[in-house]
This record gives sequence, C-alpha cells and structure tokens, in this order.
Amino acid sequence: MAGRLSPTNPRYHPSYLGVVFDLDGTLADTRHDYHAMRLAVKNLAEKAGVPYGELHTTMTLPQMISYAEERLHQLGASEGIRLRLEADIDRALEALELKSLPSAVLVPGAKETLERLHRDGFRLGLLTRSSERYVQPLLHRLGIRDFFRSVRTRTDPGPAKPDPAALLALLKSMSVTTDRAVFVGDNALDLECAVGARVNFIGLVHPGHPTAARSEEDLRRRGAQELVHTFGELEVRIRGTA
Repeated sequence: MAGRLSPTNPRYHPSYLGVVFDLDGTLADTRHDYHAMRLAVKNLAEKAGVPYGELHTTMTLPQMISYAEERLHQLGASEGIRLRLEADIDRALEALELKSLPSAVLVPGAKETLERLHRDGFRLGLLTRSSERYVQPLLHRLGIRDFFRSVRTRTDPGPAKPDPAALLALLKSMSVTTDRAVFVGDNALDLECAVGARVNFIGLVHPGHPTAARSEEDLRRRGAQELVHTFGELEVRIRGTA
C-alpha cells in the first residue's frame, strides 16, 4: 500500500496526478439530516436579524449562509453579530453531523479504489463541507485517513466549498496543478467548485442512494460531462485506460 511507489511517479503515467474526493455521498453514506440543518440555519439567521420569510429550506446550505451574511451586512448589522451568527451556525451544523457519525458507512468499493490509487502513486485529497471535528473521527473509523495527502473541511481557515478557492488551496497543499487534477463528487456544489477552479470533474452517483436520480439529473442539467456509477468505472476514467 503506502510507500511502494513514489507519489510523483504513478505506475500508469496518466494525465491526472491529483484526485480530490468529496466525502458525504461520494466516499461515505452518511445520511445527514439536511432538512434539519437548513432549518437550523434559517432559525439562527432570523434570530440574528434576517427578515422572516427571506430564507427558504429549498435553498442549499451554502446559499442560505451566504444570503444571511450578505443580508445582515446590507441591514447594517455589526461585525460582532455576523461573526456570532457564523459561529452559531457552525456549532449547529457540527452537532447534527456528529449525531450521524455512528451510522456512517463506506460506499462499497471506496476503500479498494483508494488503496489502489494510493499504491499507484496518485496524490489523493479530500474536500468537504463537513466540520473538522466530524471528518477526522469518521476517516479514522472508516480506515481511510492515511490515504489522503491533504484534507480541507468547512471549519478550516479560509474559504469553504463550493468556493473554488477552497479547491485551489487544497491542490496547492498537494503540490498538484489544476491541469493535472480531477475532482470527484456527487452533487452540483461539487461541480460548481470544480468549474470555478477550472479543474476537471467526474460525477460519481451511486444508484442505490435515495437522492441518486435527483443528483444525476441535476448534474446533467448543469453540464457535467463525465458521470459514473461505480468505483470501477471511476478508476477507468482516472487512469485514462480503456
């Protein structure tokens, strides 16, 4: 596994050197209660001063958080209020993430693919909107932490996914240029992040997941060019072999 080949000398000499994975829904089946997360953000934002009814739970979490921050700024809320809201939201989301930790499982085939890619010298990174306190225990419990050269979470300093700067910062820490990188994710936020960073994207949608059909439809509608349904298909695309 680790150390058999230099990470700068992949066995198959593919065009990709770095592979960045999303976590929830891509590598692990976590089944977060996203409705509860959105409701928590809505309630906290309204308590901080965002007018009632402007935030909707049909929005994505990043959209809700960004809207709340911008709206409070427009309304003249102090920096203290905005920072307090940011901290309150992080705590609320983290509590819900940690609640789902015991039931999280790896998607079948994920560990075997990570092992082979790592063994063959690909530089692997992880980019997730989950918190550091949730991600690290999960990676260790699932036995996949050692595969990743770099990990970037929502609570790390600086921008978070889907801001393309988050992906660019991760690739810099991996010493991988954008033209040698691919981002693997399962939803439109992952695609948005990859497109913004000008990094190739492969959508990995697992047919057995309850939201698979909706995710695939959304990715196709937003212009995703490469979509796969198994880790075996994914490896073929990454390695560039037929």
